[in-house]
Amino acid sequence: MGYCGLDFGTSNTTLGIASGNAAQLVALEGTEETLPSAIFFDFAAARPEFGRAAIEAYARGADGRLMRSLKSVLGTELIDQDTLLDKHRIGFRDVLKRLLGEIKARGEQAAGRPLDAVVHGRPVHFVDGDEAADQRAEAALAEIARDIGFRHVSFQFEPIAAALDYEQQVESEEVALIADIGGGTSDFSIVRIGPDRRRAADRTADILANDGIRIGGTDFDRLLSLKCAMPHLGYQSAMKKKGLLAPNGYFTDLSTWAKINFLYTPKVMAEIRQVQRESTRPDLIGRLSHVLEDHLGHRLAMTVERAKIGLSDSDALDVPLDWIERRLVAHFRRADFETATDELCRGIAGMIRRCLADAGLAAGRIDAVFLTGGSTLLPNVRRAILGELPDSRIVEGDKFGSVGLGLTLESMLRYR
Repeated sequence: MGYCGLDFGTSNTTLGIASGNAAQLVALEGTEETLPSAIFFDFAAARPEFGRAAIEAYARGADGRLMRSLKSVLGTELIDQDTLLDKHRIGFRDVLKRLLGEIKARGEQAAGRPLDAVVHGRPVHFVDGDEAADQRAEAALAEIARDIGFRHVSFQFEPIAAALDYEQQVESEEVALIADIGGGTSDFSIVRIGPDRRRAADRTADILANDGIRIGGTDFDRLLSLKCAMPHLGYQSAMKKKGLLAPNGYFTDLSTWAKINFLYTPKVMAEIRQVQRESTRPDLIGRLSHVLEDHLGHRLAMTVERAKIGLSDSDALDVPLDWIERRLVAHFRRADFETATDELCRGIAGMIRRCLADAGLAAGRIDAVFLTGGSTLLPNVRRAILGELPDSRIVEGDKFGSVGLGLTLESMLRYR
């Protein structure tokens, strides 16, 4: 039986296979083990591009449609809806099948054998506070996995998978808090790990707490965009009618990866033209109209994402937006970013306190904090985590690979 671990992430995806008694991530794009979770439907070529190639096709201005952060539609009504591609419509389930089917095919090519069993990663909660929606999300992902050719499909929580990866390096028993902050969710587990526990098939008793919240890197992108980029397009600008501001919805959707494409419709463009006529700042709303008319939303989102990453090392950045309007520059400041995202960080800190309470442990009982997921690189996120566990040892995991490796280790136990 060919088996694998598949970490389908909001921002990036990895796939791992067994290499002897160890787990190994395969190269999914050139020599890269990560594949950005993106698909670009090239209208002229009538074929999709995936990962970095998808983003590059969009960036060079190819006529088509870019879709990213597709994992976020799981558990929402969007999973059963469709969207326009050039002259025909396609359902979001079918988009996910194309993306995950391509990843499976690339994994099989790298492994040199068919893969018919998978341990799929999943967040602790696809949807906060809605168990039925959470179950629907997992069921949809399982159905898609079977539709693309996996005969055996099982799931493991992403922070538990990261714990399995971390466990490979410990030399004595300890209690670890696993913090997995990805593109869409923040997941935490408190797990008892050790060299004598590695090969146990059932680790239920070792999981002392397991919880999560729907806060991830794309939420930080959205709030940074609203704070520093969208005001240049008319966000919170005044309308001619006293007391009214430009409608927030257009700017919120333009700042949200999964919703950008829904703005590219004749109906929305007609509404924006009406807003421009009624605005005291038609010049700003005109920029918004230009971004939507020329389908530049994803370019703007990628620009904001790069600025977010840059603010980890810089206190301030001046980011050219001259592709929207000549000489236009947006000023991004770390202090503004951290103020805008303070509530997100407080939510992350609160989730850690909740996990400690569920485990019945004081913070001082946590031996190590294992950090994985790209958003743990954000300074304010790290402060939120480490502020709750000031005496614990910090272990830096593979930010984009730990979960995939752990899922692969789990597949070796379940299917070998």
